[in-house]
Amino acid sequence: MKIDRYRKWLDELGLLNRPWLILGSAPAPTLPEALLADHARVDINNAGRTAVDLGLGRADLTFRAKAKPWSEHPDLDTHALLWIHTKPRWYARWKLRYRPHRHIGSLEVLTPKARERIVMAEAAIPVSEIGDLGKVTNGVAAACFGLACGVPRIVLSGISLTTAGHSYDRNNRLRMQITEDRAVLKALAKRSEVSTTESELAGETGLTL
Repeated sequence: MKIDRYRKWLDELGLLNRPWLILGSAPAPTLPEALLADHARVDINNAGRTAVDLGLGRADLTFRAKAKPWSEHPDLDTHALLWIHTKPRWYARWKLRYRPHRHIGSLEVLTPKARERIVMAEAAIPVSEIGDLGKVTNGVAAACFGLACGVPRIVLSGISLTTAGHSYDRNNRLRMQITEDRAVLKALAKRSEVSTTESELAGETGLTL
């Protein structure tokens, strides 16, 4: 995998040299106005539904898993979409014609295998040998992707290792891949570029608050 392809894409979008505010889907995300004003907002999976409810406007980038139901957020509104997908970009673009959304600007795809390689490279730990699934959730993967591309600062919001459920529904689904996320976030806590707005996550991982 050539990371330069993604660096070029992010640069063209004006996202490569901006700090990122990654918005996960854990309940009650902490979103300081100052960060919303000058950070690129990167929505994870269907967290954009929460952004709509909060009146935050169009996402700068959405980092989305292939398997996430589009019905959960039929009004996806994003300047750019990085879709975790096994098919090439032209095929993914064709598939988007049949997916509900309000606006999707630029599109790139990242294969699941490339996603895992990026996470292991940035965390420098054998993630595949940790936990039940051996892979992190998409919010943590997005942070690793940003680091691999050279984004100067990454702030995590709406990511939790302890609270079940999602910010955009009341289904109270169990949180998955906690062991994997904790291990990688503890590794990323050693890097000055990564911090969080969530005090509980900082206490669990050592990330700067």
